[in-house]
Amino acid sequence: MQFRKIIGHEELKQHLLDTIRDNRVSHAQLFLGPESSGSLALAVAYAQYINCEQKLEQDSCGTCSSCNKYEKLIHPDLHFSFPFFAKKADETASHYMDDWRKTFINNPYLNLSYWRSQLDVENKQANINIAEAHSIIKKLSLKSFEAEYKVLIMWLPEYLDSQGNALLKLIEEPPEKTLFLLVAENQDKILNTIISRTQLVKVNKLKEEDLLKYLIHQRHIPEARAREIAFIADGNVQSALEQLEDEINPNFDLLIRWLRCIVTDAGLNIIQLCEEEFSKLGRENLKLFIVYSINMLRQIVLLNQGLSQMVFLKGEELDFVKKFSEISSLEKLETAIDQLEKTHYSVERNANPKILFLDLSLQLVLLFKYNTFPKGTQYI
Repeated sequence: MQFRKIIGHEELKQHLLDTIRDNRVSHAQLFLGPESSGSLALAVAYAQYINCEQKLEQDSCGTCSSCNKYEKLIHPDLHFSFPFFAKKADETASHYMDDWRKTFINNPYLNLSYWRSQLDVENKQANINIAEAHSIIKKLSLKSFEAEYKVLIMWLPEYLDSQGNALLKLIEEPPEKTLFLLVAENQDKILNTIISRTQLVKVNKLKEEDLLKYLIHQRHIPEARAREIAFIADGNVQSALEQLEDEINPNFDLLIRWLRCIVTDAGLNIIQLCEEEFSKLGRENLKLFIVYSINMLRQIVLLNQGLSQMVFLKGEELDFVKKFSEISSLEKLETAIDQLEKTHYSVERNANPKILFLDLSLQLVLLFKYNTFPKGTQYI
């Protein structure tokens, strides 16, 4: 990955280049930025430049032996760690490296949802386990094979949990010419003992105009459509790529059926949904469903407040948002969004999904039960 292939972030690219030229490369750095903003791609490009054998003024050469191996993610001194969905307690990230290489090369702006979709994980939860921590220690205790620096890039250290304490000594006193690059999205979920041992590299949200240029010039999207996508994506490249597929979110059908039960106060159907569907989704899929539901309700708020020019949904999703906006007040929508955000917090902390969604559903029934729906409503 070369810097020139990464969307935007020109000032940060220059800063990273300057740290190398000025010999100010910190051995442990935390690339902290929003989801799918390019933080992971920047970390890989940074590592590639450091080990490039024929460095250019503003980028790695892209042609030397080191760069060729970095482009394929097969350099023997480049190591990755990331959340995975272990089937056995002794599994490590190395068991998933082939899938990881294919996924990153295809989409260096991946988020956890996209990574999950590339694997057959059923309802398993993402984690960086203690076996992976021990594997990292073993890898980095070895001498470099051919590069000046051994590099470990850890994507989403938020999933390290308490296992991260096993790495503290290694991060604080690493072997010579060893570089830790942690790529994170949420600082509050990272162990403070790790944060205190790293130098922060702040990655800002990708500018809308940079994403717009990428869509027009790299993806050859008509300008009007590109503007819609860039606006909705709000700096999230993965979101923009998903919009290019122009498919209805897979959570749409479940959201419609769930809301239909809520607004009609169909108690038995609500219980059935909670027992047979929500309880079996798994934590990560539940979180995705909640985030999607919140985003749809926010689109309804925009229509409800007469801001239709800011709603860029299409097809069935747009029909649903229009119809729901006709029967919902701003106050009730804001309350519903608040309840969903609280539920998301509880899901992250492993609350029982069946009980959690039954409680949420009943609260929303009380919130919306006095609404009446216009004749001919298809989705509610």
